[in-house]
Amino acid sequence: MELGLIGLGKMGGNMRERIRQAGHTVIGYDRNPDLADVGSLKELIETLPAPRVVWIMVPAGGPTQSTVDELADLLAPGDLVVDGGNSKWTDDKKHSEELAAKGIGFVDAGVSGGVWGLENGYALMVGGSKENVAKVQPIFDALKPAGEYGFVRAGEAGAGHFAKMVHNGIEYAMMQAYAEGWELLEAVPEVTDVREIFRSWKEGTVIRSWLLDLAVNALGEDEHLTGLRGYAEDSGEGRWTVEAAIDHAVPLPAITASLFARFSSRQEDSPSMKMIAALRNQFGGHAVTDASGRVAKEHKTPGA
Repeated sequence: MELGLIGLGKMGGNMRERIRQAGHTVIGYDRNPDLADVGSLKELIETLPAPRVVWIMVPAGGPTQSTVDELADLLAPGDLVVDGGNSKWTDDKKHSEELAAKGIGFVDAGVSGGVWGLENGYALMVGGSKENVAKVQPIFDALKPAGEYGFVRAGEAGAGHFAKMVHNGIEYAMMQAYAEGWELLEAVPEVTDVREIFRSWKEGTVIRSWLLDLAVNALGEDEHLTGLRGYAEDSGEGRWTVEAAIDHAVPLPAITASLFARFSSRQEDSPSMKMIAALRNQFGGHAVTDASGRVAKEHKTPGA
């Protein structure tokens, strides 16, 4: 396939490379000319053969809306737009209807994998008609991890981002549980090696997971996380998960509590939030701050 990819940041740039490694052609556009293959969206569309498939990887909200609006004017009937960013699922129906009015297809894709996706593949949760999803399937196959799992057509437009939103809500609660357990272990003087306790859990326990592996990585770099400030942002998807739960009267006590715990991290230097910050840096390359509040580091792409 030939694909247009808009947004070549930490995830978009690695996705371009993984798709190219699978033998497809990717023409990328980014506002940073050092990253882009073309100088404008117009040039991107003119370079792609019809029918075109254009994948958006830009921040949710205004940036995504303005990109969809511009593509609606540049694309032609039969073309297809994929929104692979972290858009709110309720925006997908709006975008789908706006593009459908001009004969342009739409697919929403929740993408998980962070800075490790280039090496390990990206888990993909997509929404859209079966016909539109099929048009992008070779790209989905290139991005997903090897093996049977890692891709799902979750339903119609909006279902992909809704599934990714719930995925991130679960992630919030899992990270919070690891963080609270770590803080309690650190608080007990009889426990002398918290890092090795976490490492021992990697095999044979019911709580082993990739997040646990990343926690061990973080503790290997800074055994007591003394170099981090206990402050963690939220991406927005945790809030959307809780809002959806309220709208549908579904109880989410653990996920809701984990979101509120992040809010508390902004009021004081919470020890457990040091682990949350470390985990977010490990899997997503999110910046962390040191004890003085300055940005300490960003996780580098493996092998870069």
